[in-house]
Parts: sequence; structure tokens; C-alpha cells
Amino acid sequence: MTLLEQNIDKIPSPCYVMEEELLRRNLELIRSVAQRADVEIILAFKAFALWKSFPIFREYIGHTTASSLFEARLAKEEFGSKAHTYSPAYTEEEFEEILDCSSHITFNSLSQYARFVPMVKGRASIGLRVNPEYSEIETELYNPCAPGSRFGILAKDLPATLPADIEGFHIHCHCESGSDVFARTLLHIEEKFSPWFSQLKWINFGGGHLMTRKDYDVELLIKTLQGFHARYPHLKVILEPGSAFAWQTGPLVTKVVDIVENAGIKTAIINASFTCHMPDCLEMPYMPEIRHAEMVDSQLSTLNCQLSTIYRIGGNSCLSGDFMGFWHFDHELQIGETLIFEDMIHYTTVKTTMFNGIGHPSIGMLKKDGTFELFRQYTYEDYRDRMC
Repeated sequence: MTLLEQNIDKIPSPCYVMEEELLRRNLELIRSVAQRADVEIILAFKAFALWKSFPIFREYIGHTTASSLFEARLAKEEFGSKAHTYSPAYTEEEFEEILDCSSHITFNSLSQYARFVPMVKGRASIGLRVNPEYSEIETELYNPCAPGSRFGILAKDLPATLPADIEGFHIHCHCESGSDVFARTLLHIEEKFSPWFSQLKWINFGGGHLMTRKDYDVELLIKTLQGFHARYPHLKVILEPGSAFAWQTGPLVTKVVDIVENAGIKTAIINASFTCHMPDCLEMPYMPEIRHAEMVDSQLSTLNCQLSTIYRIGGNSCLSGDFMGFWHFDHELQIGETLIFEDMIHYTTVKTTMFNGIGHPSIGMLKKDGTFELFRQYTYEDYRDRMC
């Protein structure tokens, strides 16, 4: 029995539960990679922003990356250091405050650079996002280098000599990718942009480097980064993964609230929602793992629907498509039974909604000693105050 299961009675339902032991495991690996490869690895808030856990993060890393005013403020006010900030488009109304919260400002276009650079005046290191026109991301929704992308400047559009105050390039081409993908992508990056490297001080290889995944080749990543250092020793290298920090660090704990049957399909309805609380399951899409259950093929499930232990799982919103399926359990589910959805901390927690007025899951941390710290429990007022 896991530490979580031993302490399940302490945890409200539904609840996102970050496990300190698993978080520290990831942070230790990330710090080791940074030290061995002589790079800086910073946390991307786009994937994880549970600020009450930041004291633990600060033991391992020094900086974060932001893509909006609120994220930049979170970096300065809660993490305690200014952000490496990139936005597809800054606005006059927000830029001054963003700048006050940022150590690095990266512009998505030369027009944005020209428009806002007078305001920077040495207050932050300036970078440009560039687009190498190459990515191995298969899901188009997440591919920043797809033809027609709105992200980054193409090599053909850069001047041969950069403005003197441009100090870095920001490049993002990955999504939960392996180090072999990075090694291949780096060839395209150097082919496109190495003529400008001598004019730069830093290069940010973005996020999507899923170095904490079990099958990730960490040694290849380190070797690839060391090789890049050998070719361009003057460049500081930055990586800004999000998922890698919170990968497999905790589940969403839910309960079965009803079981309904229609056309031979049994659906176990839980006190949480896929569309509200697990949006990537529908957006990506992917099938989440449920502890002590086995995912089975949907057609096979339909053919074997007479089996009393195969269920589709339904959310508790009024969206017709708020369900996923199918899972095989080793027993018949009961109303009130706990279901644990694995790996629900990265991205999920930052993308939730209160659609349909569905109550937001609580958020907390299971400490190494088995104590549970409740970070936040949401109320009706949280829903009401978002509306007006």
C-alpha cells in the first residue's frame, strides 16, 4: 500500500494531491542535470503554478518563466525572483508592470521589439523568439513550429546584424519529448541560427524536455548539451520545462457518486469532471491511468459489456461528452468508492475551469511523513466572484 493510500482518509474528495517525496525526486534529478550539463533549468508556470510548494522548489532552482502579467507577478511575489518572460504579444497597459517583474524579456516579433524596447532601457536582458521551422510534435494543437505558426521569427526575416541590445534567442520545439528528439532538433536550430550565435549571450531551448520520465535518456541530454557548450562556450544555456518538474508527482482523488447504464454501457459518475478538471484528457486527447484499473479497448469493452467490472467513467458536468472509457476493475464499483487518477498535477491544475458551477477540487500536499497539508479548499464564493 502506498503512502497516499495509507493516508487516504485525511484527504478531501475531490482533491489534487501533490506528493512531496515524488516532487523532490524530480527536483533532485533536474538539479543534477543542470549541474552536470552546466545549464540553468527554470520552472515554466504554464504547466505548474502551485505557489504554496515554492519553498521546496527554491531549494533546487533559482528562477521561473512567465508568459503573462499574472505569471510574472507570481514569479516576483511568490517565488522570490524575477521571471524570464515571453509573451506572444505584450500590451501597453501591462508591459511596464511585466517589465518590473522580469529579469529577461523575450519578444515574439521584430515589430513587438521595436514597439517596446524603448521602455526596457537596460532593465532586463532582451531576447527574440525564433522559429526553426522544425518540430517532431505529432499533435498539431501543441506544435509551435507548424507552418503558419504565430510563434517566433524565421531565420530569413532576421537582419544579418542584430540590434546591439539583443542578448538571447528563445526557441521552443518540444512537448513531452525525449532527448533524442532534442538532439535531432538541435541540428536544425544550429543550421538555421548559428550565424547569429556570436552576437548573443544566452540561448533558451524552451520546454517540453521530459527528463523525469522513466524512459527518458538523461545521459544523451547531458551529452548533447555538453557538445553544444563545446561549440559555443560563450552562450549560457537555459531550459524551461514545466511537465518535467511535476511529472508523476501526484493524483486527482475522486469518489464514485452514481452508476448508470444505457445501451449496455455502464458509466461510473465521479464527483469531478474531465472537461473542468482534466481538460487535456479531452483536448489532447489521452486516456488517464486509474489506480488499480486497466484501460481496455473501447470496442472490446462494448463487446464485453456484460462483464460486470468494465466501466466508462463520467464527469459530473452537463457536457454530454464529459466522459472517458473504458476501464476494467477487479471488482464491481460501489457508490462512495475512491477512484485515483494518476499524474494529475502538471498542466491539469493550471487549466481547470468552474464551468457549470462545478466545485473545484481541493489542492494539497502529502508530506513525506504522511501528514497532509491542505493548500486550498474552494467555495461557492470562488465561483461567484469569477463571474462578476
